[in-house]
Amino acid sequence: MCAAASRNHLIDAVGIVKTYQINGRPVSVLKGIDFAVMEGEFVSVMGPSGSGKSTLLHILGCLDRPSEGQYLLDGIDTLAATDRELSRMRARRIGFVFQTFNLVPALTLYENVELPFLYTAVQPPLVRQRIETAISQVGLDHRMEHRASELSGGEMQRVAIARALATQPKLILADEPTGNLDTDTGRDILGLFQDLHRRGATIVMITHDPQVAEQADRCLRLKDGRWADIETE
Repeated sequence: MCAAASRNHLIDAVGIVKTYQINGRPVSVLKGIDFAVMEGEFVSVMGPSGSGKSTLLHILGCLDRPSEGQYLLDGIDTLAATDRELSRMRARRIGFVFQTFNLVPALTLYENVELPFLYTAVQPPLVRQRIETAISQVGLDHRMEHRASELSGGEMQRVAIARALATQPKLILADEPTGNLDTDTGRDILGLFQDLHRRGATIVMITHDPQVAEQADRCLRLKDGRWADIETE
């Protein structure tokens, strides 16, 4: 077993296999995935439904564990970590952006962005500073006290991105971030991701849209739980 990640690798995944038991029968979703991401890189992962994209993202985000293989995140062996340690890792090192936004409608924009800090030990003054900075980055300062239920789809996705940024994570994982948006709004959100990337963010984005995938430095394709090909711009 490898003792540490390569110096500039944020993600080092080797031989990742994920098998589920469905109706008493094993179903293999990921079949030996090797995946490395450098700090500051923007990588997109494409593939048809059922190819294993979301399963891979859940493993990268420490929301699930592989059946076999090794996954080092920022040099930490996630398979050796306890559930409590994985929770801390998610809170401190990973920001999530989901297709369905996952906001609490009754909470304000500010309160939604504040939620990840419930699982950190960051002091209140610094929490407020980070929240306001993240909201400013996505251009929603003027809507800070509005409830999530009062926002448009594009604004809700911006809030989701602000929530992912506020804890200053090392890694941003985005699952179909433009999937529920119209074309123009989706283009705006992609522009925001590009801006974050230029500022040094490390991003892994799941998408089924080739035009969205092309925004990344590197595009990988999953098919039936294996890499189909690799394109580098």
